[in-house]
Amino acid sequence: MPETEQSFHALKTRAAPEPAESGAEAPCHPKEAQVELRQLEHFLAVAEEQHFTRAARRLNIVQSGLSTSVRTLEEELGVDLFLRSTRRVDLTVAGRVLLPEAQRVLAAVRKAKEAVLAVQGLQRGRLSIGMAQTLSPFVDLPALLSQFHDIYPGIEIRLCQGAAPTLCGKVRDGRLDVAFVPVYGVEPEGVNSRLYVCEPLVVACAPSHSLSGQQNLALADLGGATFVDFQPEWGNRQLVDHAFAEANVDRHVAFEVNDMRTLLDLVSFGLGIALVPERIVQAAGSLSNAPGSVAFARLAPPEICWEMVVVFAGRDEPVSAAAGAFLTLLPPAQRTD
Repeated sequence: MPETEQSFHALKTRAAPEPAESGAEAPCHPKEAQVELRQLEHFLAVAEEQHFTRAARRLNIVQSGLSTSVRTLEEELGVDLFLRSTRRVDLTVAGRVLLPEAQRVLAAVRKAKEAVLAVQGLQRGRLSIGMAQTLSPFVDLPALLSQFHDIYPGIEIRLCQGAAPTLCGKVRDGRLDVAFVPVYGVEPEGVNSRLYVCEPLVVACAPSHSLSGQQNLALADLGGATFVDFQPEWGNRQLVDHAFAEANVDRHVAFEVNDMRTLLDLVSFGLGIALVPERIVQAAGSLSNAPGSVAFARLAPPEICWEMVVVFAGRDEPVSAAAGAFLTLLPPAQRTD
């Protein structure tokens, strides 16, 4: 039997002795593992943090209690779930088998609780939201969450920031109710999505740059410029790369960054130009650390449209009642003309 199948079998039952001969004592049936939801929550935290101390801090429990809980789970299942070292912990084969099942079980339990709470009028429960770092110019999320809290004070609100693939994965497995993510090319798989923003890209540059304030620029006009952009796997980078490839124009990306603040800082100091949504440039004063401002130039039609969607689990409406209530408060995004 392959190693993964052996591990999965070990997670289900422990080996039982062979049945006794006729007339002897009744055979001993396999012992079902008695796993508690709390143990799965502890296992999942350690698996995601890859560190017992960080996981204990996240769960707000003492590390010794967490270690005991995980060890008890391993003893109950009859397998080691982690490879432990002084610096980090990694999942064993059995741990990798258990991980998606633990995520599925905990998500199902949470959805069941929320279904019951929905009948009670959202008096209790949790709302978990994910966001990309480019959200702030398009919606005032802190103000929106404050409004939601005023209406539903019994709902616990959680927020995390991350890359689009990570956030969509968390929505898919039930760890997030709603996420705001930029998209390029294809819609996220395994989740429902609604288009929230379609914003034309503009050329962000320093006020002293020769392109500042110009209109109807062709991509060919930017071919000799130095660019600041995101890493190649980012949606904005892929969108811009595709546009230049379609126009058969080469460009030079000298600075590759992982956050909008650094991109705007570099642009503000005249180290390069960038193609970003127009409202990002308009909000550059609050997004950038640089003392200077950021100007922009407009591209000639057809515009390059940057899109952001709201993703959630469910067919037409979110599975979570709290998520549904939150989306009703979401103002429509106004497109920059």
